Amino acid sequence: MRLPLFLVVAATGVGLLCGHPRGQPVEALERGLEIRAPDGFVAQNIDLAKAMQKLRVPSVDIALIENGGLAWSRTFGTAPDDAIYQAASLSKLVTAVGALRLVDRGVLDLDRNVNDYLTGWRAPDNDFTRGHPVTLRELLSMTAGIGVPGYLGYEPGQKLPTLQQILDGAPPANSPPVRVEAIPGSRYAYSGGGYEIVQALIEEATKKNFQDALESLLLRPAAMPNSTFLQPLPAELARRAATGHAANGDELPGGWRVVPELAAGGLWSSATDLAHLLIAIAQAYRGEDGALLARATARVMMTQHDGGPYGLGAAIAGGGKDRVLMKRGQNIGYQSYMLLFPETGQGIVVLTGSDNGTTLATALIRRAADAYKWPPLGQLLD
Repeated sequence: MRLPLFLVVAATGVGLLCGHPRGQPVEALERGLEIRAPDGFVAQNIDLAKAMQKLRVPSVDIALIENGGLAWSRTFGTAPDDAIYQAASLSKLVTAVGALRLVDRGVLDLDRNVNDYLTGWRAPDNDFTRGHPVTLRELLSMTAGIGVPGYLGYEPGQKLPTLQQILDGAPPANSPPVRVEAIPGSRYAYSGGGYEIVQALIEEATKKNFQDALESLLLRPAAMPNSTFLQPLPAELARRAATGHAANGDELPGGWRVVPELAAGGLWSSATDLAHLLIAIAQAYRGEDGALLARATARVMMTQHDGGPYGLGAAIAGGGKDRVLMKRGQNIGYQSYMLLFPETGQGIVVLTGSDNGTTLATALIRRAADAYKWPPLGQLLD
């Protein structure tokens, strides 16, 4: 098993420009923020450092995409420059692209019954699945009727469940069993449990554990050397892990929670790595040579399914140059946000070590939209 290394990689043809990007400088996001916090704190034209202090966000990692490439990335606050963060539900987008790579290879089919592939744990049939089997397309678009919206993780040192125990809700799992709770394809419902079925599909299809499968399918090809699904973190990576914090600013016991629900929320990563992935998705969407996905696959990925807000792996809105991919992540102690306009080659990744991170990330995204002249966001972030 290859462990991720802290490297600056140009495998995607993307250059890292620390400090001053093409277009607006990095300092554009260090001032002029508008904060609207759930606790009632409101501020206009506030500096980033003061916003972090007011919101009790000790560190934030930001990567800005402009002109189809990585314009700049920077870590602010207490975390080291080479820090890795829990990406939380951004893990789902990474998982989705890995699964779609297998679809492009003909190993998986978006519209086939997932139980045709699963030989160990199988999605339990019931009245909802009679005539409506669960498919990969439905799992990735959150329309499979699967329960278990999210997972809480485990304090370091606690016994961790296996994937089958997670799926069955069996001890020591602290989550309910993953079951079909509505007719597949009938409605949208956010489901971390559905992505745990995708994890099982990928492991079955590749005959590898999830970390090794995603390492070869995606992390290496997409130039993501600081990303890993290893849970718990090995010591050499734990030294670089940004600490998670509660909303009151308190550090989580042990620094973070361990998240064995890998596909749903178990990724550790950096903003630079995830920006590389977004750039690769945009290249595929535009049909560029050597892209990570087939253009047709990327187009399906960037299309809403079954009347819900999701494409395959993330929320999708708008059309043409205004088409945008959006994904938020919220683990205990960590919150994150990513956004991509594939046509214009613009976007951002924000990772934080705080339960207040979404408030800060939203302010940063709105400021970036103005500074970098993105297509209009309207009410999309509300």
